[in-house]
Amino acid sequence: MKDGVFQYDRDSIRELNWPDTEYGRYAQQYVSALLEHSVEHFIANVRTAVKVVAVDGLPIPISVNEAEYANSYVCSPYTHYVSYAREELALLNNQLLEGTLAALLRGMGHLLRTARFNRVVQVNNWLLSTNLYPPVNPDQLLKVLDFLRCEYPGYTLLFRSLSQETSGPIMDALSSYGCKWVPSRQIYLLQHPAGSKAKWLVKRDRALLDKHGYTVEGPDQITEKDIPRIVELYELLYIHKYSEHNPKFTAAYIRLALEKRTLHVHGLRKNGRLDAVLGFYSREGAMTAPLFGYDTSLPQSTGLYRMLSAVLIDLAASRGELLHESSGVGQFKRNRGAVAATEFSAVYDKGTSWLNRSGWAFLGLLLRRVGIPLIQKLKL
Repeated sequence: MKDGVFQYDRDSIRELNWPDTEYGRYAQQYVSALLEHSVEHFIANVRTAVKVVAVDGLPIPISVNEAEYANSYVCSPYTHYVSYAREELALLNNQLLEGTLAALLRGMGHLLRTARFNRVVQVNNWLLSTNLYPPVNPDQLLKVLDFLRCEYPGYTLLFRSLSQETSGPIMDALSSYGCKWVPSRQIYLLQHPAGSKAKWLVKRDRALLDKHGYTVEGPDQITEKDIPRIVELYELLYIHKYSEHNPKFTAAYIRLALEKRTLHVHGLRKNGRLDAVLGFYSREGAMTAPLFGYDTSLPQSTGLYRMLSAVLIDLAASRGELLHESSGVGQFKRNRGAVAATEFSAVYDKGTSWLNRSGWAFLGLLLRRVGIPLIQKLKL
């Protein structure tokens, strides 16, 4: 195992000695696939260069971009903070406020494009809504920062999916290094349903399974023939109902998840038909489900979202893990015991243009003063 920091790409990845650990095996299966094929083969709306930085033998994926403003937000800060934000304005239900913020976003979008806002290297980027962190200590991440500053001069270095509740020591170290903090979203964390109301609601949601005749199937029961339906269920919810800016998982991505267990896939089946699906992964005592979907054409009264959420909560409880529930549907998650937290991106932009640094600074100020308070007030 090499000490220090080394970078590997598609041509040199065979030289990497992957750790013989659960995380090492997972990283090898997942990242090797992304390097063997194009990223678009697995996620249709992501164009990026995936590489691996190994620090003291621990492999961490990075993504490198120049512009790609049409990318999913998992790889494009512009999409996250401008394109996706424009869509979210409708949730405010206030035409005057929507109009004001839309105009602000248009102006900011022009500024950020001029500033080459998407010229960015994202560290620990698994191209997912939530990037759980591997068993890396803060000093190792600072070594990665030192390395990337030399390898990618003029690029912004970015760490997503950080909150004090999940990554306090990492955030402290990155702050000391000189990173800026830009709020990204409000997330919900669930250790286990606490309180009689939360437990009662989860129990009621779970009871819908028997009421409507659904069986819960695990990874051993979800098969190749289910792949087209899984893609459809995910897209019905996350692409068609929510946003085209969410990652568009392809059949190849789902096949990789099933064959290599890069996600633990569970589904709800009735009369032979799969009507809901989730896929989660775990890291360092936490789990999250980037794959989540159900048949939105069925009556809302069926409660597929409620059933699927109850299955996910039960899986987290059985594994004794913190459930990172990502963002959205805030009141529903609060009622079932989840606690809200603010998630940030750590931004290191020293060495970039004055305009780029100003864009990040203004964005951070705007989100701290306006964005996050609005989200908290509306309980989104």
